[in-house]
Parts: sequence; C-alpha cells; structure tokens
Amino acid sequence: MTGLERLASQIEAAGFACTRCGDCCRGAGEDGSLVMVSRDEARAVAEATSIPFDEAVVPYPGAVEVRGRACRLGWALARENGGACRFHGKDGCAVYAARPWICRTYPFMLDGDRLAVSECPGLGRPISRAEALALAADLLARRAAEEDEAVRVRRVAATAALPGDGTVVLDAEGAWRA
Repeated sequence: MTGLERLASQIEAAGFACTRCGDCCRGAGEDGSLVMVSRDEARAVAEATSIPFDEAVVPYPGAVEVRGRACRLGWALARENGGACRFHGKDGCAVYAARPWICRTYPFMLDGDRLAVSECPGLGRPISRAEALALAADLLARRAAEEDEAVRVRRVAATAALPGDGTVVLDAEGAWRA
C-alpha cells in the first residue's frame, strides 16, 4: 500500500463531509480561524477578490528574532468580526476557487507522517474512496509546499537585507516592511 493509499484509508476511517457550517471560517472551536498563507496563496486570494495584497493579508502574529531584529514569518488571511475570516460571508467563501491549502484540506493536516484531525462537525460522515484519495493527495501536496516554503524562508532569513523601521515580514520571496 502506498503512502497516498494509507493516508486515504485513514481519512476514510475518520470520515468527513463538509457541512458548510463555516465554523472553521468564523473562528469557532479550539483552532480559531487564523489561516497562514504563502505569498503566492495571498496573491491568489487578493487577485480573486480584486483587493490589494495588504488588505487580503496581515503579518502572521508573533515575532521571532532574525539577526537582531524582530520579524514575522509570513502572512495570514485578514480577519474581522471577532476573528472571522474576512472572506467568509453569508454566501460562504468568497475565494473558494483560490482558497489556500489549509482551507482545502481542513480539518486534516499532516504532523510528520501522522494524520492530525481538528474538531469539525463534518467528521464521522461517509466519504468515498475517490474523495479520500483526492484529499490525501492535497495533504501530501500541502506538506511539500509547506516544506519548500520553510526552506526558502530560512534562506531569506539568512541572507536578505532587512528593511528599516516598522514590522518586517519574511516570506519565501524576501523581506518586506508591512
């Protein structure tokens, strides 16, 4: 059995069908609705909504020290209304076709090779083998994208010139003043 098939079997065992409740988008539950995104994902969301990049995302909270400067590592989708994703409304997700990896694979994620599952009302519902395989493939692609992003951010942190005053955000493409 391949890694993809094994992961799909684990997803089938957990069961999942999205109920479109929006809890994950409104900040309900333990995980909240903070969605970390790569610069490419942020750009796709901004383009899908025709809003400026800096209105689609905010610097990811929490700073780390990089060469003596407090820096943020990446971006998060902007939130409003008590923590809800700004792109979730009464009609659902305004950026569904351009939604980030984390949204496409929720409530699942990979912790190393272990399938981790967040709380969600859609868990325990039947899922077809084809849907489980597609979700497993997305999870593996997400992990590869996140690993690549991490390597590139480390390279930027080690070599990029850090902008002057203000909040500095490091992502896979460079160092930015936010």
